Amino acid sequence: MYVDFNKMPAHSRVWIYQAGRSFSQTEKDLVTNSLKSFCEGWNAHGNGMPSSFQIMDDQVLILAVDESNLGASGCSIDSSVKALKELENTLGINLTDQGKVSYKSINGKLKVAPALGIKSKVIEGEIEVDTLVINPLIQRKEELENVWISAGNSWLSKYFPN
Repeated sequence: MYVDFNKMPAHSRVWIYQAGRSFSQTEKDLVTNSLKSFCEGWNAHGNGMPSSFQIMDDQVLILAVDESNLGASGCSIDSSVKALKELENTLGINLTDQGKVSYKSINGKLKVAPALGIKSKVIEGEIEVDTLVINPLIQRKEELENVWISAGNSWLSKYFPN
């Protein structure tokens, strides 16, 4: 069952999906309608789960589920990935590939780069110690206050001189 994101409990489990580009207003409307519909019917073993989503910075999707009464099963998680893959096909974007790093450029614009070549962004100075990156370790809604962390406090710290 769909619940307004702000009303989801702090302990709700979250998944973060990053698009390589910003959504247009039309695309945001499509994503909103599609995910609301998905959340209305999202269930585990036939039981509805309170769930929601949020679009952050016009290109990051946060999917949330309250597992306090019933945990998300493997099948229910698979169904959420299927819904996101349908959005990928409709919008011509990649959401489900987790091998990406989202960071805010000097002018505050959100950029997404493949994790495989991220060291070059550090060497070129595009990502600095204090550049904000999405924290991929976020698992609960209450942790979203720390969704943006400095690159120096992330797994990217290994690329910076001590």
